[in-house]
Amino acid sequence: MARKFLYLIATIIFLLVAAFALYRLFPQQIFAAAFVPSTEFVKPEAVETSAYADQKMWFSRPEITGSDNPALWTPEGFEPTDAPKVAVFYVHPTSYMKRELWNAPLGDQESQDRARIFLRSQASVFNGIGQIWAPRYRQAAIGAFLTDKPEAQMAFDAAYSDVLAAFDEFIAEIPEDMPIIIAGHSQGALHLTTLMRQRVVTRPLADRIVAAYVIGWPVSLTTDLLALGLPPCTDPDQANCMLGWQSFGEPAEPDLILSVYDASVGFDGTLRGTTPMLCVNPLTGVMGDEATADRNLGTLVPNEELTDGVITPGVVPARCDDRGLLLLGGEPQMGNYVLPGNNYHVYDYPLFWVNVRADAERRVKAFLVR
Repeated sequence: MARKFLYLIATIIFLLVAAFALYRLFPQQIFAAAFVPSTEFVKPEAVETSAYADQKMWFSRPEITGSDNPALWTPEGFEPTDAPKVAVFYVHPTSYMKRELWNAPLGDQESQDRARIFLRSQASVFNGIGQIWAPRYRQAAIGAFLTDKPEAQMAFDAAYSDVLAAFDEFIAEIPEDMPIIIAGHSQGALHLTTLMRQRVVTRPLADRIVAAYVIGWPVSLTTDLLALGLPPCTDPDQANCMLGWQSFGEPAEPDLILSVYDASVGFDGTLRGTTPMLCVNPLTGVMGDEATADRNLGTLVPNEELTDGVITPGVVPARCDDRGLLLLGGEPQMGNYVLPGNNYHVYDYPLFWVNVRADAERRVKAFLVR
């Protein structure tokens, strides 16, 4: 009996080691098998702009108050403003992890609850200066990022149509002279790049943009920037500019990200190749910069469920490398959601929570005194 038990333990260990080895060798394939929908794409019914006049289509907007609005959450020592200076349009990242559908139904409770967590840790950085408008939208499933099937692009297009309808309603409802911040993360940032090309690049709307926080999504300085209508932020007090970064611990292994990026086509129709990506250091607000940990005013260190967190200063430094990745000078202990390659994607905002909040305040001030 004891020998059989030892054989069983040895077999389990062998399988775990083999699984880990396969994961290291073929992470893309393993993720794809786990998350890419195998069902036929069914195009969601189009949503009219007027649908977003309904408060129920938003996670956050001025009429939603108290605990019902996750973007109003703040850690100890911070409070949301009661005198908003700007309107913030924020698009949350992917929170639909299932493979039953290509686009998340708005009634999927799990993905909606997860999106609220992202609003607490990300959109909340802006509640000190503005009214946050954060739409619910039928986001593309996580598996759409892991395949080149045509259904994936169809899912992204369907998701973007919701974001566009929400943005048009947002513009219609806010005062005509109110300054605007647009912000998002990951899939939300992807949709912002399309929104900027279709809406923000045109005047007079472009002149109302305080800043665009296109975080967790690669933007090529060579092939993409011109089409987006805003320059990169090269000064901490600059307004009407764009910020972006992608966080990696060290040693960084960004090959998965870079291989996809290098083979992709930019907004000018040419191959992105090895062109540098936009990297504005969130600790300084300067493109291509580096800063020591003492410049980090406060990291939002989350609890295990990502539902709460405490502000801790000086946790991590940051520097932009030659390719435009934001390197963290080590492996900060943020929780269990570090992705393959030491990718701190999930923590792009929380790592620099207080600095991003201060960055937005500076840029609003600069915008208002122009």
